[in-house]
Amino acid sequence: MKGETLFENFREVSAKEWKQKIQYDLKGKDYNEEVVWDSPEGIKIKPFYHADDIENLKVESLPSTPWRIGQSIYAGNAIMANEKAHKLIKKGAEVLHFVIATETIDVVKLLNNIDLNTTGVSFDMQFMSKNFIEKIVELVSNSNNVYFQTDPIGHLARSGNWYDSLTSDFAVFNELIDINVKNLVSVDLTLYDNAGADISQQLAYALAHANEYLNVLHENGNLQKLKSIEFKVSVGGNYFFEIAKLKALRKLWKVLIEVYEISPRCHISTIPSNRNKTIFDFNVNMLRTTTECMSAVLGGSDTVYNLPYDSIYKKDNDFANRIALNQLVLMKEESYFDKVENPAEGSYYIETITNQLAEKALILFKSIEKEGGFLKQLKNHSIQNKIADSAKKQQEKFNDKKAVLVGTNAYQNDSDSMGGELEIYPFLKKKPRKTLITPIIEKRLAEELEQNRLSHE
Repeated sequence: MKGETLFENFREVSAKEWKQKIQYDLKGKDYNEEVVWDSPEGIKIKPFYHADDIENLKVESLPSTPWRIGQSIYAGNAIMANEKAHKLIKKGAEVLHFVIATETIDVVKLLNNIDLNTTGVSFDMQFMSKNFIEKIVELVSNSNNVYFQTDPIGHLARSGNWYDSLTSDFAVFNELIDINVKNLVSVDLTLYDNAGADISQQLAYALAHANEYLNVLHENGNLQKLKSIEFKVSVGGNYFFEIAKLKALRKLWKVLIEVYEISPRCHISTIPSNRNKTIFDFNVNMLRTTTECMSAVLGGSDTVYNLPYDSIYKKDNDFANRIALNQLVLMKEESYFDKVENPAEGSYYIETITNQLAEKALILFKSIEKEGGFLKQLKNHSIQNKIADSAKKQQEKFNDKKAVLVGTNAYQNDSDSMGGELEIYPFLKKKPRKTLITPIIEKRLAEELEQNRLSHE
């Protein structure tokens, strides 16, 4: 061999030569029509990417901190939730996500013998309470590993109402900042994905959502007290785009905080999307969640939660929970997804679409701010209408089988019978109530098709 390395034995091939070769193989067919396609975000995807594509791009390195395995626990009973937490820690869970319904939960019993130096704890509170958070801060010696998911705007978007009122919720929000807790502010953008927003919309709404909190803190002189922010992100089945989505989110957050001249840390927690999950041929959900968790890890998620394959139609159960946790344990312990630092960095394709998604999201974010900001757009229903338009396009593609969910709208198993398996209602629930705004409604793609199949069993 002439060269000392394999690559030295081959000459460089330019992007122009690659394109000419493809055009030759197409035998006269139009290059743009045959092999270039448009993503839902309006990004043109080419058949190949070259070093030239990222020559003028700034490639952002992801944080070097290792990702951690998360597990969600409903804390209706403190003692039972604590027992479950200890079992999960032994099985590999590294972060515990407690869903707290009321302030009456006994935090001392809930956190009994949980070592917060090695195990992270996240409190998903269904209420706004300074006293509750103060109680926890006083109880724990290491609050750096404790996360409080304080997101009144997210509650408004999801439910249509504030916890109490805009004035009251933000007053409590500012009081909480004064406690000087490190991990307090959270932005839930899982809602936007599960309701049907495309990726550029998800990113723009996440940024505008977070910017409302920055504005509130700035107006009250508390901006410098913001130590970190958590973004809760759902990850869908578009493998490379979802990797790029997470990378673009960090990039956009960095752009935003530079304007405010602050440097709070960005913590990203991820969970598979509900949008593409199905009740028929439900085992395919395990394949979906596996690739989605892979996207989360490669995209730079700090904490990865998995979704049990039967969670949309079955009550919480040990078997499905164990499989969901083991998927992440296998990914970390046997597939070595924690051994290589930032493996997606420098990928011509991923870096290009990361930049394009960020650019499109930034344009949309600026238009939201120009029109008065995220809250105003929620109140006049602009955000809801745009998500509904995107969801409608996705639904049409699914109905026309241009977007395929194996086992549901393609390759159906006609012997599947699910009517007797439904322990919880897996479809859109209509709950008429008085709200300040129209809430953003989550809905799976397969719902109408599934209801039709169930009616003919």
